[in-house]
Amino acid sequence: MATIGLIGAGHIGSQLARLAVKSGYDVVISNSRGPETLQDLVKELGSKARAATSVETAKAGDFVVVTIPLKNYRDVPVAPLAGKLVIDTNNYYPQRDGHIRALDDETTTTAELLQAHLPTSKVVKAFNHIYAADLTTHGQPAGSKNRRALAIAGNDADAKAKVTHLMDQFGFDTVDMGPLEEGWRIQRDTPGYGPRRNASELRANLAAAKRYRDM
Repeated sequence: MATIGLIGAGHIGSQLARLAVKSGYDVVISNSRGPETLQDLVKELGSKARAATSVETAKAGDFVVVTIPLKNYRDVPVAPLAGKLVIDTNNYYPQRDGHIRALDDETTTTAELLQAHLPTSKVVKAFNHIYAADLTTHGQPAGSKNRRALAIAGNDADAKAKVTHLMDQFGFDTVDMGPLEEGWRIQRDTPGYGPRRNASELRANLAAAKRYRDM
């Protein structure tokens, strides 16, 4: 089974770590405060998990989840992630992240910022529009009626296929928004951001999304 690296161990990161271990993956997880601060979480996760630095996590992961405050995205190590699938869960909150001009004027998206920082990685936007607590409670087996769907965006078809498989393992259907530039359709304050939606409902929400300048 592959190893999932998680750069970030907050609400989303810790929940994804739980899902990964439950699904049989090995997990390497890091945060900004150091591996020693993650011992309680690692103990909870069990023998398939260990704590590390962000660089060690990036090296160890067959694919890596970046789940940190957006303002810190430049801290993500570049060289160890070359050629790897990187899942971006980040959202832009100006009150936390400060104002980022390219996001304020909507000339780019959060995932495109990370992709520019990681030019040879294969970035896929995912897991950014579900509340952390719902990650471990809303999953259902494939084929379940009204199964919750989550949106993804990315520029690499193979990378998106791998994330779709991972989401299915975690208990969710997937709706593909297209390339990274379409990731704005599921950013904060859009119709699909937050609430539980099945695939058809989520597609309708994505189609109805408006740019901030048009709200």
